[in-house]
Amino acid sequence: MGTLLKKRRAGETHLAWNLPGLSGPQTLALTSEAFGEEAAIPIAHAGRRAGGLNLSPPLAWSQAPQGTAELLLVIEDIDVPMGAPFVHCVALIAPDVLALPAGALSARSPADGVRVLRSGMSRGYLGPEPIAGHGPHRYVFQLFALGAPAAGSAAAEQARPRALLAGVAGPVLARGRLTGVYER
Repeated sequence: MGTLLKKRRAGETHLAWNLPGLSGPQTLALTSEAFGEEAAIPIAHAGRRAGGLNLSPPLAWSQAPQGTAELLLVIEDIDVPMGAPFVHCVALIAPDVLALPAGALSARSPADGVRVLRSGMSRGYLGPEPIAGHGPHRYVFQLFALGAPAAGSAAAEQARPRALLAGVAGPVLARGRLTGVYER
């Protein structure tokens, strides 16, 4: 199946990074001790169907600017054979948090200061599980420092990822991204 769909990729056009409400200065440095920019994501952070533990990777970032109400983290697969990237995680993070340990994006027990929201299939982190034989998939970790909350508590909890992202009215005070690669 993967070889049949090899040329079909969502691409970056509909990535959260490119939404008008999420544009802003790229001044946050987003890193992971598990992988570097455009490097392979370790199998522990892949989904269970791909042989992984579905453990979100550790992440760290530079201090958000003064006036940040909350941080918005979005993880998307831009190589999925669909019309838009697949959302693997959406989370709202307290502005004073500067790092997340491995597993911090679990729906059952998120880290302090983290509120995991709906992703493409459930709630919380969904590790990479690309179609076997489809080739390498790029997973874009995007962090946005929001000057106002993304949505009211009840609205954020119930919203589908694309609706929540489209509803962010800004301002985005800073943003950063990190891309990891996974293939099976």
